[in-house]
Amino acid sequence: MNEPGRDWRAHSIEGVFLRFLVHENRKHRHTLVYEWLLQTARRLGIHGGSAYRGIAGFGRHGVLHEQHFWELAGDMPVEIRFVCREAEANRLLDAVEAEQLSIFYVIGPTRFGIAGAHKDEWERLMASEM
Repeated sequence: MNEPGRDWRAHSIEGVFLRFLVHENRKHRHTLVYEWLLQTARRLGIHGGSAYRGIAGFGRHGVLHEQHFWELAGDMPVEIRFVCREAEANRLLDAVEAEQLSIFYVIGPTRFGIAGAHKDEWERLMASEM
């Protein structure tokens, strides 16, 4: 097996992988919850987030939701993902609680970085935007 050309652990930083799962049509103050999460994360200085629509799923109530050809939008699961520093994730979770939203989330440790760039360069850019 080939040895890596770079020490990727040293090139990355510790953070968390934060995921929320909501139904696509769920709203909070006339805004879709997944849009609210993305907008709030951006406002809090989190450097990126994405929402992914599921094709099928069920939640704590056990009701199976599936996409059918004739449905344009509905109650499909949406996963909203953020890879960020733990303090940033905590600020977003605090904002969710402050709005009295009840949203299922998963959080776990991860490492992240930017391949093709020097660590000090991307770390400085990310720190300056906070």
